[in-house]
Amino acid sequence: MTFQKNNKLWMLRSKHGRDKLFATPELMWEAACEYFKWCDDNPWMKIEQARAGKPGLAIKMKKGQVEDVEATKANDLIGLPTARPYTMSGLCLYLDCSQIYFYEFKKNNSDPDFSNIITRIEHTIETQQFEGATVGAYNANIVARKLGLSEKTEISGGLNLTSEKIKQEIEKRKKALE
Repeated sequence: MTFQKNNKLWMLRSKHGRDKLFATPELMWEAACEYFKWCDDNPWMKIEQARAGKPGLAIKMKKGQVEDVEATKANDLIGLPTARPYTMSGLCLYLDCSQIYFYEFKKNNSDPDFSNIITRIEHTIETQQFEGATVGAYNANIVARKLGLSEKTEISGGLNLTSEKIKQEIEKRKKALE
C-alpha cells in the first residue's frame, strides 16, 4: 500500500517528537541516585590468582551484600570486589537515553532547575571519579584524561625547520664529512 500524493496523515498525530524522560527535576535526581546506588551495589569483580604461602578469603557478593566466605588455596582464582565508577555514559545507558539527548536537554531546557540538577549530576560523577583515582581505586591516568586534567607541556623554541631546510643541512654535513 502506498501513500497518496499530498496526503495529510501526519496531521492526525496528537503529538510530535519524544516525550521528556522526566517531568520534574526531582524525578531526574531520583533516577540519577538510583544509578549511583546501583553502581555501589554492583561492584566490578576483579579476578586474581591467590598467592602461594598467603592464605586468603574468597568473598562472594550479591547485590552489594556478602553472600559467602571461603578459605582459598594457592593458585585459586578469586574475585575481588572493586568499586564501579560513575560515568555519564553509564548513567545514560541506565536512563535509556543518549548522551546527546542529555546534553541537548540541558542546553535547550528553559527550566533552570533542570540545568542545576544536570550540573549536580555531572559534579557528582566527576567527584566520585576524581576521589576514586586519588585513593587508588581507579586508574589515575584514565580518570585524568576523562576529566581533562592531564598535564600538558608546551615546548617552544626558535626552531622552524622545513623539509627543505633539513635537506640542505644534511647535504652541508655530508660535504663536511668528505
